[in-house]
Amino acid sequence: MFTGNDDMEATALREQGWSISAIARHLGRNRETIRNHLNGTRTAGERRRSEPDPFCPFVPYLRERLREDPHVWATALFDEVAALGFTLSYQSFTRGLRLHALRPHCEACAGVKGRATIEIEHPPGEEIQWDWDELPEAPWGGDGHLFLGSLPCSGKFRGCFAESEDQAHLIEAIDGVLRRLGGNARRWRFDRMATVVDPKTGVVQPSFVPVAKHYSANVVACPPRRGNRKGSVEKSIHFATQRFWRTMTATTMEDAQRQLDRFCERIADRRPRSIAKLEELVGKEAAVTFLAARGRRRPSVGDLSELERLRPLPAACYPATVEDHNTVGPSALVPFEGNAYSVPPGLIGVEVTVRHRLGTAGIEIISAAGILLASHYRETPGGGYVVRDPAHMAALEHVVLAAFTTDAPCKRKANRPPGDGARAEAAKLLAGFEDDEVVVSLAAYQSIVDDMATRDREVQA
Repeated sequence: MFTGNDDMEATALREQGWSISAIARHLGRNRETIRNHLNGTRTAGERRRSEPDPFCPFVPYLRERLREDPHVWATALFDEVAALGFTLSYQSFTRGLRLHALRPHCEACAGVKGRATIEIEHPPGEEIQWDWDELPEAPWGGDGHLFLGSLPCSGKFRGCFAESEDQAHLIEAIDGVLRRLGGNARRWRFDRMATVVDPKTGVVQPSFVPVAKHYSANVVACPPRRGNRKGSVEKSIHFATQRFWRTMTATTMEDAQRQLDRFCERIADRRPRSIAKLEELVGKEAAVTFLAARGRRRPSVGDLSELERLRPLPAACYPATVEDHNTVGPSALVPFEGNAYSVPPGLIGVEVTVRHRLGTAGIEIISAAGILLASHYRETPGGGYVVRDPAHMAALEHVVLAAFTTDAPCKRKANRPPGDGARAEAAKLLAGFEDDEVVVSLAAYQSIVDDMATRDREVQA
């Protein structure tokens, strides 16, 4: 390789009047090599490839993907091109992105400035940080609501999709995240969301106090305008949004939940962590033994999560009640949590209330007067299931079939003059006009015509 020192010496000798042949003999190089470096057609320190660049076939695809989404993570793109046949390492992939300048410049994001931060000590199992991730334009319609809980000691997180962000759905999501994490922490940290604390004072809402007592957790609110105080869950939201949500292929909330659980186990839990963090938790000698037993040089998020001392969970979810108001559709179905449940056909077009008590397996459909109309087994939210009671189905079939007739359709071109009844009614209407009957004389009209013709002949004569 023609090094920088060779380039510097060749340039100096050329300035002293040496010929290219003399410089080539002096440095032991080819004359063409010396000429190319002196002319600037080649750069010192860069080796010319003897084979085609394996990155080049993927450039059009990557350019198109980055045109569609300039902020998609390189790790997500690497997963995609690896499935398309890219065989080099991730480092070679990112080097190709830089050399080909594929990522476009975003002026709107270029001016974002960082904030001063400091790491806060979090003992294992001491705290869980919670927050909502608002996801616009969900594939199943409307906005997506993803609730995440993160363990700041290890960085392990889990999430649950929800229909909305009210308190009942929040409680259901909390229970789902805790059971996916495998336990509970001593303290829950929230920002000032109104369903948990008073946004102005930070005092826990009276309706949420029984929830915290049910799970034996102490609720702590972040100081106002200090979102980085719960930086663990904020970073987890950023990671889940950019690495999972942007490239997610699910079209229903049920499929999205399954893909998220698989993503957390296979990708998020395998993120590497520093050896210093492991040594801080178990000691230096124990850290060496810990890694040797797993055959790794560095611990992962999943490894550190094994050291989290989580507390056991209650047997059932806190019994909050989820309510939703909907209108019965033409098929006598009421939508609820991405599914549809039947009611008697006489209620089509009526607004009803659907209730589900967390921890139970069923739902109830209540009328505006508080009368129980139907009860069903609750299917998995977002699955697109249609649940019909056999009695409701039979009644709906009867109504639908009764609306049909076997009579032939009416003739559109038949002659239908007024009948006797219509003529009798017409006579009643004309009875008041008998005295003012108008008689038309055609002889009078003929006389007028004859007079006009006689005048015309006289004028012409």
